[in-house]
Amino acid sequence: MSPNDDIVRQAIAGSPLARLLAMDVVALERDRARIQLPFRSEVTTVGDLVHGGAISALVDVAATAAVWTAADMARNPRGTTIGFSLNFLAPARGQDLTADARVVQRGRTICVCDVQVEDAGDRAVARALVTYKLDHT
Repeated sequence: MSPNDDIVRQAIAGSPLARLLAMDVVALERDRARIQLPFRSEVTTVGDLVHGGAISALVDVAATAAVWTAADMARNPRGTTIGFSLNFLAPARGQDLTADARVVQRGRTICVCDVQVEDAGDRAVARALVTYKLDHT
C-alpha cells in the first residue's frame, strides 16, 4: 500500500460522482489503478446497455486515480483532466465494468494515461487516452 492510497480511495474513487455511480477500487499500484463500475439499471441507457457517459466517468476516475498514485503530496498538488479521447469498442451490456488505467508518460506537470475498459467476461468495451495536469505549488 502506497502513502497515496488513502487519497485515491477517499478523494477520487470516493468523490461524489464516483459514489453516485457506486465505483469501487479494485487495485492500486504506482502509476496504475483498476476501478470497477457495478452494473445496475441507473447506469443504463436502453435496456441493459451501459450509458456511454457512465463509461466515460469510469475512465476519467480511473485515469485520475492512476495519476494520483504517485503524486508528491508534500508539494500540495492539484490536478484536472485536460484531454480525453475515448473509443467504444463493443456494447457493454448487463455486466460490471472494470477500467484499468496506466500512466504511460509522467512529465513535470502533464501525465498521459492509457485506459482499457473490460466487461466481466474480459471483453474490451472501450479504450481511452487521457491527459491529466498535475500542478505542484
